[in-house]
Amino acid sequence: MTPTRTRPPYEADERSQLVGWLDMQRAIILWKCDGLSEEDAHRPVLPTSPRMTAAGVVSHLRWVEHCWFEVMLLGRPAEGPMFDDGVEDADMAVDGVPLVQLRAEYERQCALSNETIAAHSLDDTGRNTQFRAGAASLRWMLLHMIEETARHAGHLDAVRELLDGEKGYF
Repeated sequence: MTPTRTRPPYEADERSQLVGWLDMQRAIILWKCDGLSEEDAHRPVLPTSPRMTAAGVVSHLRWVEHCWFEVMLLGRPAEGPMFDDGVEDADMAVDGVPLVQLRAEYERQCALSNETIAAHSLDDTGRNTQFRAGAASLRWMLLHMIEETARHAGHLDAVRELLDGEKGYF
C-alpha cells in the first residue's frame, strides 16, 4: 500500500507517530517523482553531485531502508550496492533502470520495513555486530530514517524545481 501524505494524529501512540511521520516522508518522495519522464528522472541538475537525480534518490532510499531494517536490525547479510567495495554512491548509480521499477522496489522495501517494524519493540536493538550502528534501538533507527528520508525529500524539492519548475510542500 502506498503511504499517504498525511501527518499522524496528535494523540497517537509513539509507534504510530514514528511510522506515520516516516510513511508521510516516503509518500513525499514518491509524489516528487510523479509525472517525471525517464529522461528527467535520470538527469543530473547539480554539477557537483551527478548522481543526485530523482531516480538516484529513490534507489538510495530503497537501499537505506534495506540497510537499517534488514541488515542492522535483523542482522541479515550486508549485501547491496552500499556494501560493495568500489564506486562511491553506487546505490545511486541507476542509469538505464526505469523509474517505475525503482519506485516499485522502493515501495516493496518500505512495506517490508513496516512489517519488520511492526514485529519488534521500539526498544529492541539491532542484531548486526559487524557495524557499530547495529547496536542502535529500533526507535533510533526510525528517527534516523525519518531524518534521512525528509532530507532527501528536500533534495527532491530542489531537483524537481530545477528540472521542470514543479513546486510544492505536500
